[in-house]
Amino acid sequence: MGVEELGTDADGDVKVAAKPGKKESVFHRLYVGTGAFDVVGKRKRWYLFFAALVLVCLASMIFRGFNLGIEFEGGTQIQLPANGIHGVITEDQAKESFQKALGHPAAEAQKVGTGNAATIQIRTDTLNAADVAKLKQGLFTDLGPKGTNGQPSVQAISDSAVSASWGGEISQKALIALGVFLVAVVIFLAIYFDGRMALAALISLLHDIFVTAGVYSLVGFEVTPATVIGLLTILGFSLYDTVVVFDKVRENTRGLLGLTRRTYGEAANLALNQTLMRSFNTAFIALLPILGLLIVGYVLLGSGTLQDLALVQLTGTLVGVLSSVALATPLLVDFKMRDPKYAQQAERVRQRRANQERKAAGEDFDASDDDALAKELRKEKAYAAAASVPARIQKQRPAGKRKR
Repeated sequence: MGVEELGTDADGDVKVAAKPGKKESVFHRLYVGTGAFDVVGKRKRWYLFFAALVLVCLASMIFRGFNLGIEFEGGTQIQLPANGIHGVITEDQAKESFQKALGHPAAEAQKVGTGNAATIQIRTDTLNAADVAKLKQGLFTDLGPKGTNGQPSVQAISDSAVSASWGGEISQKALIALGVFLVAVVIFLAIYFDGRMALAALISLLHDIFVTAGVYSLVGFEVTPATVIGLLTILGFSLYDTVVVFDKVRENTRGLLGLTRRTYGEAANLALNQTLMRSFNTAFIALLPILGLLIVGYVLLGSGTLQDLALVQLTGTLVGVLSSVALATPLLVDFKMRDPKYAQQAERVRQRRANQERKAAGEDFDASDDDALAKELRKEKAYAAAASVPARIQKQRPAGKRKR
């Protein structure tokens, strides 16, 4: 793609434009990262979007609730081989036999595994001993599941009672782990960056958890202990992407209070654009194994646990990369601009640009402003060079040798 230089703008940046007949594509702008996407400048629109998303999730959790699995509500699980006297037993056949035996439908029937090792798992409300015996006999009569010896046997059908307290204990421990994780994250970010960055990252992280849970409520995915575990695993990815962006923001804003070339919001938006392609690539690479887990776990093996892990990680990864780009950095800018020092620096930027506009219009202007801008450009280049070039360590001379 050809471009032509149009001189420099009021900020001292080189302005380029596509040659006639040429137009920069979205992918090109993503790749070069020159600040073409004004995410920070349009942050109010993003706030409205995230607020609407949170409200929808909140309404769903209040009025629709969650589809809790048997581990949280308690119940009875029946398991039988998927190989019967009439061939392969399907989930629909198991549900039909369950309905016929007890007069009410099963909560869920699922096929797990493949080949001779495949089984059918039926989950329902808590059944008493008489109903369990009646159900086993009905399943044996209708489906004839084969035992390990290849012959139909009622002993091949097993049952287990699941207590709701077990799921409650898992939830309690998960909440404790979540609390410890969030506290550790805030302390780390406050030390590594500063308090405002820690607060912005924490809000973004809580948003990811809330929205992921809300999506489960909206779609009606079953919430199992594997879902809770998967929810905890997505926190690391969301935090990682936010830290990458914040690290670039810190690099771009080093010494900013003594400069008048960009405001904090503009420098942060430039940093966001410079890491945007990296964020998308990281998310894409992370989604590949998650999709593989979903395909293998659900389509090939029919495993509920793998399916639950993949679904929550898929949802959380998409939400996490979106919030780290369009929520965390805009929040950071708003927090920073509450500081009078950054507000005064932004006012100096506006004054310098007004002086440049007067100069371009041929009006009276402050000539010393050009010299000040040239010095700031040299400072920025020095900061960028210091950030990109590793420190040089002087080699030590071997022992016994002296400098001549």
